Amino acid sequence: MTDGETASTVDAGADCGLLDVEVGTRGDGVATVTIDRPDARNALNGQVRSELKAVFDAVADDDAVRVVVLTGSDDAKAFVAGADVTELRERGVVEQREASERPRVYETVADCPKPVIGRINGHALGGGCELAQACDVRVASTRAKLGQPETNLGLIPGGGGTQRLPRLVGLGQAMKLVLSGELVDAEEAAELGLVEEALDPEELDDRVDDLAAKMASKSPLVLQRAKEALRASQRLDLDAGLDYESELFVGLFASHDKDEGIDAFLEDREPEWRGE
Repeated sequence: MTDGETASTVDAGADCGLLDVEVGTRGDGVATVTIDRPDARNALNGQVRSELKAVFDAVADDDAVRVVVLTGSDDAKAFVAGADVTELRERGVVEQREASERPRVYETVADCPKPVIGRINGHALGGGCELAQACDVRVASTRAKLGQPETNLGLIPGGGGTQRLPRLVGLGQAMKLVLSGELVDAEEAAELGLVEEALDPEELDDRVDDLAAKMASKSPLVLQRAKEALRASQRLDLDAGLDYESELFVGLFASHDKDEGIDAFLEDREPEWRGE
């Protein structure tokens, strides 16, 4: 690789020891990023966090990837069981302040310009629940449980759980989950809005693949703009959000893909997106 070139998603994954990265196995344009640390139930240690950031940085610049599926290895029977408690025990204030500097893995996932689907194949607890919250859409197995049990360790959520969780489930439900440390099963998580769907394990992959394929069939430029507008709704007031949406919408009228999409519709054919 020469100076100035960026690593492809597959190249970045090849350098990882605790992630498995594939592109195309779930469909054209779909990257699958699997956390594979079964001996620790996929707990987020420093290496996992570093590798996830490297892979998602590569995804951002990889034209071969339109959608990402983030999941945990089935051997671990977990999405991510939480942070690596051993690492936390060894840190003092100075070390943790350094580790908490943004962008962390949570921001890297949330700010990815491509849609990220969380395939919640098992427990997503603590930092794992926060990683799930950073995804754009969450589809969970009914075998999964989710929660923020940090108060059991004398801590509070530190990866965005006190901020993203209330935006997903409401302040009262977030208070209940964080202050009690209680876990909820996938069905209750779906009722609360913490996950979008809860499915029997044998149905999980078909649904994730179907959803990823539908997203990947859209213009990459439109996916990025739509995600930007939707994410903005969580930080802007309504008037500012409407202005921001309008600017993104109007900007698409200068794109090839806007003309191609309308022409394909009028000519009753499949569009050929360029992402420009």
